Amino acid sequence: MLMPMNCIKNYFATSLMNNKRAAKRPKISIVIPAYNEQESLAILYKRLKEVLLGLEREHEIVMVDDGSSDGTFEEMKRLVRKDKRVKVMRLAKNFGQTAALSAGFEAAEGEIVVAMDADLQNDPRDIPKLLTKMDGGYDLVSGWRKKRQDKWLSRRLPSVMANWLIGKISGVPLHDFGCTLKAYKKELLSQINLYGEMHRFIPAVAAGQGARIAEVAVRHQRRKYGKSKYGLSRVVSVILDVLLLKFLLSFQSRPMRLFGGLGLIVAGVGTTIFGWLSYEKLVMLRPLSQRPLFQVSIFLILVGVQLVTIGILAEMMMRVYFESQNKKTYYVRERWQKGKK
Repeated sequence: MLMPMNCIKNYFATSLMNNKRAAKRPKISIVIPAYNEQESLAILYKRLKEVLLGLEREHEIVMVDDGSSDGTFEEMKRLVRKDKRVKVMRLAKNFGQTAALSAGFEAAEGEIVVAMDADLQNDPRDIPKLLTKMDGGYDLVSGWRKKRQDKWLSRRLPSVMANWLIGKISGVPLHDFGCTLKAYKKELLSQINLYGEMHRFIPAVAAGQGARIAEVAVRHQRRKYGKSKYGLSRVVSVILDVLLLKFLLSFQSRPMRLFGGLGLIVAGVGTTIFGWLSYEKLVMLRPLSQRPLFQVSIFLILVGVQLVTIGILAEMMMRVYFESQNKKTYYVRERWQKGKK
């Protein structure tokens, strides 16, 4: 009887230590947007649970059905009935990956949020690598599909071009902005609002707020079920989003510098032309009736005044935006107080 009792004591002692260790670690929320991925969800859930149980951390899985037309939502509900740590949301229609991720981020309760695709191309076994990197003091760790298993012309080539362009504009040296597999601090995500197709630009926006960003190489699998939702048709939208990104990074809180600067340049050119033509008319006595450049100078001056006016209005709108929603133009990493950290 002595040995079984000791075994029981050791078991409970070990369990207590493991629970304490897990309690000290931040809770993990896995956010998975899905659109017509019925066949992949059960396999993904099984692989994910194997990894999460090995982490010995409190966790939850947040699945977002982005208006699927197949049995994706029914499969999600089956997983909810199977596991109380699974949470499911269903969007009213297909709003796109950015909206689905945003909904999942808002519902996530963990201090660390890991986003990944539902199509089995992201490997859950890479999650511990992201978390280990985050333990080094980073706010965001991005996956890099170093050996990407996609078609070269329709997927990889546009991705290489987009990554290069985003990196140049944002100054963030990531190889793979489009990889969904990323780990974020929840407090960082709470400072970022997502619109359009801006999910791929989260690292660039976060870097603009002073976030510490790292990148780790992750596995990438060939798609086995369903069809890809991306292709060459998205190149135009990416270019437009990059232009918007440049504005957000450089002029979101100070639009007057953009519109006012352009206005002064345009109005300056128009004023210079007008001044020279006035000199020709008044001093050199040359007629202006046959000089279309005179109309051009007037046009440039008016456009310049309009740009400056737009800058003033944009500046007022941004102030109303930040003040009415109590938003900050900065991100606090740490707070220190006597006797507290």
